[in-house]
Amino acid sequence: MAMKYTEDELNKCSKKVLISLFLAMQEQMEQLNRNMELLTEQVAIANQKRFGRSSEKLEIDGQLTMKECFNEAEVTKDTAGIIIEPEMEEVCPKPYRRKKQKGKREADLHDIETEIITHELSEEQLNKLFGENGWKRLPDEIYKRLQFTPASFKAEEHHVAVYAGKDNQTIIKADRPVDLLRNSIVTPTLEAAIMNSKYVNAIPLYRLEQEFARNDVHISRQVMANWTILCAERYLSLLYDYLHKELYKWPVIHADETPVLVNKDGRSAGSKSYMWVYRTGEMCNAPPIILYEYQKTRNTSHPREFLKDYKGTCVTDGYQVYHTLEKEREDLKIAGCWSHARRRFADVIKALGNDKAKDTLAWQALKQVGAIYRIEEELATLTPKERMKRRQLSVKPLVEAFFAWIRENQNKVPPKSETGKGFTYCLNQEQYLKIFLEDGMVPADNNAAEQAIRGFCIGKVNWHMIDTINGAKASAVIYSIAETAKANNLKPYNYFEYLLTEIPKHQEETSLDFLAELLPWSESLPQECRKPKNK
Repeated sequence: MAMKYTEDELNKCSKKVLISLFLAMQEQMEQLNRNMELLTEQVAIANQKRFGRSSEKLEIDGQLTMKECFNEAEVTKDTAGIIIEPEMEEVCPKPYRRKKQKGKREADLHDIETEIITHELSEEQLNKLFGENGWKRLPDEIYKRLQFTPASFKAEEHHVAVYAGKDNQTIIKADRPVDLLRNSIVTPTLEAAIMNSKYVNAIPLYRLEQEFARNDVHISRQVMANWTILCAERYLSLLYDYLHKELYKWPVIHADETPVLVNKDGRSAGSKSYMWVYRTGEMCNAPPIILYEYQKTRNTSHPREFLKDYKGTCVTDGYQVYHTLEKEREDLKIAGCWSHARRRFADVIKALGNDKAKDTLAWQALKQVGAIYRIEEELATLTPKERMKRRQLSVKPLVEAFFAWIRENQNKVPPKSETGKGFTYCLNQEQYLKIFLEDGMVPADNNAAEQAIRGFCIGKVNWHMIDTINGAKASAVIYSIAETAKANNLKPYNYFEYLLTEIPKHQEETSLDFLAELLPWSESLPQECRKPKNK
């Protein structure tokens, strides 16, 4: 508790004591101000996260490069000679000046099945209007309308011919197609529709049950869940394992994880499970492979097992378990994520607003990270080898300057403030945040993994939890196939239908080589599985 002095006591104090008291009080006031600033920042960030927009996209002075950040006028002057003066229409476009794009409707409807409906006048009507044979037909006026047919159901009744010899000793049946699930009414088209609805369109099974009932088809959600789990375990898991091996072939991958609730996993209610995601890198020209894996915990053993045969670089968000793996192995390198490095600074600016934030260290930090990203965007189309050379020349100096600037300013902010935490994160992750400078195939951030897991995060908003562990594992397999299909420009429904038709035909085979022709980038896939190239 602070000591209180009366006026008489202060009058009796020496000059030295008064100076000491004043300095102590000044220090207390500075600490109080720091605490108030910290509290104000925390309240602003909490309000922004609760009520503000969730997007992290921020534009700081047009995302200037490092040189432009500190000397914008000089840079602008130096480049003025190569700037093309814009036309007025470019600067002030008006809606009525915008030309209508010709042929867009025809392009949009090009790949849709077309039914031609002809509207004609009878010969009697024409003769009445023009006289006997007094007319000729010109090219038709053509316009298009788009019709929609709701989901329709059709029951298949299979009749298998049975033959017997006249001696009644030998009975032979005609060949029958391979069933998806023996003694079940489910077909590839029906199960593909269920998977597409739940895992692509994020429609819970109970809503799908209601929609089917409106069409007088009564299939319970429990039956649909059972079909889905069995199909994932028996058929789609084979392709999942094959894709897992394909993932190992590429020198750069991404990893991330997100929490999920599983209702019946043997633990107390509300216990968190995790859905992990792994993805091929986008800068090493790898075909997109996106694999989910369900695990009950978030510990090191899960990525250790999943990546046990992988040799290369894994880009992550800085979670410690990946760094532990790197220390255990010589053939695995972990790269950091600049998107996470900038996140706390972005939170401060979003909470305070651009005008109030311009004088903060968070603003300066974000400008410098923005300069790094701007150059990275310019290098996106280069080959990995050329990209690495350009990074060494133009990006590395910005990165080194950024970390030097953080060390210089770290003591100017409270460690527990968002800016202070951002500084600490960057310094702790420094060696991992510099990895991308050494390899042109390594991206600057882990955004590819976060985008890959977004479909699952959107889905869990609708269904909140998975009922069982088997359901969680099946969901991981199906989400993997769906997201990989989308990333390879396939139509998920058609691809699911094709897989559930083809894989059961090979159930008796010991080799899994047939799966190579079912991969999402295989040239052997039917055209119906592919999205039109012009879309």
